[in-house]
Amino acid sequence: MVDGVALDGVLTRLVPTTEDDLDLLAQWFASPDFVERWGGVPKSRDEVAEKYVGRRRPRVESFLVLAQSTPVGYAQYWHAGVAEGGIDMVLGPEARGRGLGPDAARALLAHLGGNLGWRRVTVDPVRGNVRAVRAWEKAGFRQVSSEAENLLMEFSFSEGRQG
Repeated sequence: MVDGVALDGVLTRLVPTTEDDLDLLAQWFASPDFVERWGGVPKSRDEVAEKYVGRRRPRVESFLVLAQSTPVGYAQYWHAGVAEGGIDMVLGPEARGRGLGPDAARALLAHLGGNLGWRRVTVDPVRGNVRAVRAWEKAGFRQVSSEAENLLMEFSFSEGRQG
């Protein structure tokens, strides 16, 4: 599998975003319920078009998170080095608390470690977002730093085990 291909979890499917997703993403990134978990500030349609519909490939890969073929969130991974980088994800309010976040994270990890050969992946949820911190932990991430408003959590692939 190469970048730009759908990733399957047990409960979710991640499909690369395209220009066709701009209306949906612009609506989500303008919604207070959505952006409270993504920086807290609504994004303009132009900013969404620039950052979240695949225009930053290959440095940043953007995905819609689907549950039963219905878009329920956005995820991206970004390269920070040859074999490492980070994941960012936000689910809509109706999708939270259903195990979809950890499932989507595991699908991303399987791709990053198994297909791309990454050794380390980080996430940085807001300390007060207990639900997100628990979801990342369920996906296998461990806290490595808590000095800032955001926690630094990482997933390291063990030798011989990818994703």
